[in-house]
Amino acid sequence: MTPDQNTLSMPTGMVNRVSTLLYTRRGLLLTLLLLPPLLWFGVIYLGSLFSLLANSFFRLDDFTGQVVREVGLGNFAEIFTPTNLDVALRSTVMAILVTLACSVIGFPIAYYMARHARGSQKALLYVAVMLPLWSSYLVRLYAWKLLLAKEGAISWLLHSVNLHWMLDALLSLPVVGGSSLSFSPLGTFVVFVYMWLPFMILPIQAAIERIPGSYLEASADLGATPAQTFRRVILPLAMPGIAAGSIFSFSLTLGDYIIPQVIGNSTLYIGQVVYRQQGVAGNLPFAAAFSLVPIVIIAVYLWFAKRKGAFDAL
Repeated sequence: MTPDQNTLSMPTGMVNRVSTLLYTRRGLLLTLLLLPPLLWFGVIYLGSLFSLLANSFFRLDDFTGQVVREVGLGNFAEIFTPTNLDVALRSTVMAILVTLACSVIGFPIAYYMARHARGSQKALLYVAVMLPLWSSYLVRLYAWKLLLAKEGAISWLLHSVNLHWMLDALLSLPVVGGSSLSFSPLGTFVVFVYMWLPFMILPIQAAIERIPGSYLEASADLGATPAQTFRRVILPLAMPGIAAGSIFSFSLTLGDYIIPQVIGNSTLYIGQVVYRQQGVAGNLPFAAAFSLVPIVIIAVYLWFAKRKGAFDAL
C-alpha cells in the first residue's frame, strides 16, 4: 500500500470504528442526539428560572431605584398583602372558569369530529378549529376589541333585534359588567375562551378517537342508555384529553397579560402586575417574586392533571 492510500484509509477506518461504536451502544447514540437540546434547555430555560429565583430575594432601593443584592424575604411577604392575594385569586378563578367553559364548549365539537365526521367534513372541521391559529394573536385580539365595543357589531345586532336590554342588564351586574363588553370582565372571559378553545378541542378529539368502538357497542348490548354510556364509558376514557387540554387553557390564561390589558377594565391580573412592576416601576425583584406565583399554581395544577392521565394524551 502506498503512503497516499494509507493516508486515505485512516479517516475511513476511524469513521467505521465510530459507526460501530454508536451502533452497538444505542444509549451513547441517544445521549449524543439529546445533548444539544438538553444543554439549550438547561442553559436558556432553567438558567432563566434560577436567575428569576435569585432576583426575587433581592430588593429595590426606594431612594436610588437600584437593585440591592441583599438576600431577604421582603418580596415574598409582600405577595401575601390583601391586594396581591386578590390579584392571584382573581387570576386563578378566571383561569378555572375559562378552562371549564372551554371543556364544555369543546367536548361536543371534539366528539362529533372523532365519532361522526368523515372525509372532507372532518378535514373541514379540522381547518375550522385551527384556522384562528393561522392569524396573528394581536389581529384576533383587536378584532374582538372591535366586536365587543359599545358601537361594535354585537351591540348593533342586539339593537337591530330589540334585545339590547339583555346586554344592558348583563353589563349592569356588579362583578362581570362594565361600560361595554370591551371594558368588562365578561368580555375578557369571552376573548380568553375564544383564544384557547382550539387547544382544548384537539386533545379531547384525540382521546375520544382512541376509544374503541367495541366499548360503546358492549355498553349498548349490556342495556346501558346513551346517557349511561357517556357517563360510565366515554367521559372517563376522554378524561386524559380533557386534562391535557385544560393544561393549555389554564396555564395560558393564568400567565396572559395582553388580553386583560386590551379587553377589560382596570381590574389587574398576575401578568399585568408582573409587567407593570418590571416594565413601568422597574421593581425587578418584586416582579420576579410575583412571577413565581403562577409557576407554583401551575405546578399544583400539573400534579392534579397528571393524576388524571393528562400526559397520556399530549
